[in-house]
Amino acid sequence: MRDGIKLSLVAMGVVLVAGYFLGHGLTADNYAYFLSRRTPKVLAITLAAVAISASSLVFQTITNNRILTPSILGFDSLYVLLQTVLLVVFGSSSVLLINAYANFTASVVLMTISATVLFTLYFRRHRANIYTLLLIGIVLGSVFGSISQFFTLLVDPSEFAILQDAMFASFNNANRELVYVSVPVLAACLLVLYRLSNQLDVCLLGEDNATSLGIDTRRLTLKVMMVIAVMIALSTALVGPVLFFGLIVVSLARQMFVSYQHRFLIVATSVLAAFLLLSGQYVVEQWFGFETTVSVIINFVGGAYFLYLLTKNKF
Repeated sequence: MRDGIKLSLVAMGVVLVAGYFLGHGLTADNYAYFLSRRTPKVLAITLAAVAISASSLVFQTITNNRILTPSILGFDSLYVLLQTVLLVVFGSSSVLLINAYANFTASVVLMTISATVLFTLYFRRHRANIYTLLLIGIVLGSVFGSISQFFTLLVDPSEFAILQDAMFASFNNANRELVYVSVPVLAACLLVLYRLSNQLDVCLLGEDNATSLGIDTRRLTLKVMMVIAVMIALSTALVGPVLFFGLIVVSLARQMFVSYQHRFLIVATSVLAAFLLLSGQYVVEQWFGFETTVSVIINFVGGAYFLYLLTKNKF
């Protein structure tokens, strides 16, 4: 079956599942109320799916490794640390925690600045190696996690519930106020990746071959890393940290579609990710009655899938 037909079928699945979320139980009397609540929720799930899947796809390309996701750089731990520091320093009544726009802006800006400083300092080196950067990210993530755990011991138990919302991803509690703000930011990131897609295709040949074909791999890696930092900051601030979802959806997309072109794969992984997240949310709501969250299922399935890839060398 051709890739275009497969993509069309997945897109139809997205429309059907999204249509169910938006339309079930609507009547002429209640449609305005429910649509005003359901539309941002569906849009938030879709935005998170696109941000996570697209960033994971290009991250695997520039690292030339199909079992890595941007979470290895410690972005998720940094987000939890920022929320913890804001609570400890400014208190639970601070505007930076209560106001959704202020918290979102502070999180995205601080995470982007941190990534900019790290990448700029690192790539100033003449022989910067991407794998050394990954090791630095692992160490920083561990340090951020340890500092967060230390600060959580200092907060009042009644205020710890605020941090719990930041530590675990939940699409039920996706911040509806931030959805429409996130759309232009994510669109700008996707536009940059779309313009770099031809160079990313060449990078699949390996760094040495890409360099010999005229690609400035050092500059390209820095650009892609900056875009990834913004996209991960956006998705994390919107729904919380999600560890294994990028690994699952990109691996499935590579097995499902034949094309290697990033212009197609970015769209394909985004549509597939939206279908999986919306379907997962349906399972959580209809089968489990909200007794668990999508993130718990993703981490369980993703962990098992990660071990499968390692044992079968399916990467």
